[in-house]
Amino acid sequence: MRTRWRYVLAGAAVLLLAGCSGGTSADSARSAVAPAQRQEQGAAPKQGNAQASVPEPGATDRKLARSARLELTTPKTDEVVSRAKAIATGAGGYAGQESATDDSASLTLAVPAEKLDGVLEQLGGLGQVKRREISAQDVTSQVVDVDARLATQRASVERIRALLAKAQSVSEIASVESELTSRQATLESLERQQASLAGKVAMATVSLSVRKQAAAAAEETGGFLAGLSGGWDAFVVFCSGLVRVLGVLLPFLIAFGIPAGAVFWWLRRRKARPAE
Repeated sequence: MRTRWRYVLAGAAVLLLAGCSGGTSADSARSAVAPAQRQEQGAAPKQGNAQASVPEPGATDRKLARSARLELTTPKTDEVVSRAKAIATGAGGYAGQESATDDSASLTLAVPAEKLDGVLEQLGGLGQVKRREISAQDVTSQVVDVDARLATQRASVERIRALLAKAQSVSEIASVESELTSRQATLESLERQQASLAGKVAMATVSLSVRKQAAAAAEETGGFLAGLSGGWDAFVVFCSGLVRVLGVLLPFLIAFGIPAGAVFWWLRRRKARPAE
C-alpha cells in the first residue's frame, strides 16, 4: 500500500515539473522579444534627436526631382517622334508612354537629370517651340528621413535574427519568427521608397507634345510668275464674290423685275396708240 502511494506522489511531481517548464519556455520567448522591442522604442527618440542634430544640406547637396514639358509644331509629327526617341536614347535615357493621331502625338521621355537642359535644346530644334516648362521638386527631406528609418530598421532586423539563432523551444522560435516577418516587411517597404526617390532624382521626365502644322508656302521664283499667280487668285476670288452677289439678288430680280417690266411695256404701248 505504501508503495502505491509513492508511485502516485512521484507522478504528481512529474506533472508539476512539466507545467513549470512549459510556462518557463513561453515566458522566455516573450522575454526574448520584449527587450528588443523596448530597446527599439527607446532608440526611436535617439534617432529623432540624431536627425534633428544633422545640419541642413547645402545648395549643392539638395536632392531635386526635375521634370519638363515641351510643346512643338511641325509638318511631320512621325519624324519628330522618331528623332526625339533617338535623342533620349543617345543621352542615356529611354522612351516611355506614347500616343499618336493623324494631327498630333505625345511622348514621355526619361533622361539623366544632369543632361536635361541639353536634351531640351536638341528637342527644341525639331520644330517650332510653342511652350517650354521646367520644374524641380525638392525631395531632400524625404531622402534623409527614409535613409535614417532604413538604417534603424536594418539594425532591428539583425537583432531579431540574433534572437532567433538563440531560440530553443518551438514556441520561442514561432514568436521570434513572427516578429522577424513583420520587421522584414517594413524593411522591404522602406527599401522600395528609397529606390523610388533615387530614381526620381537620377532621371528627369520630359513630356513632349507635337502638333501638326500646315506646310509652308513655296518660295517665290520670279516677279512676273508671282504677279500672275496673285492676279489669277484675285480674279478667282472676284468671280466667286460676283457669283455669290448674283445669287443673292436673283430672287429679288424675279420678284420685282417681271412686274416692273410688264408695267413699263404697258405704259409704252399706251403712249404709242394716239400717235397711230
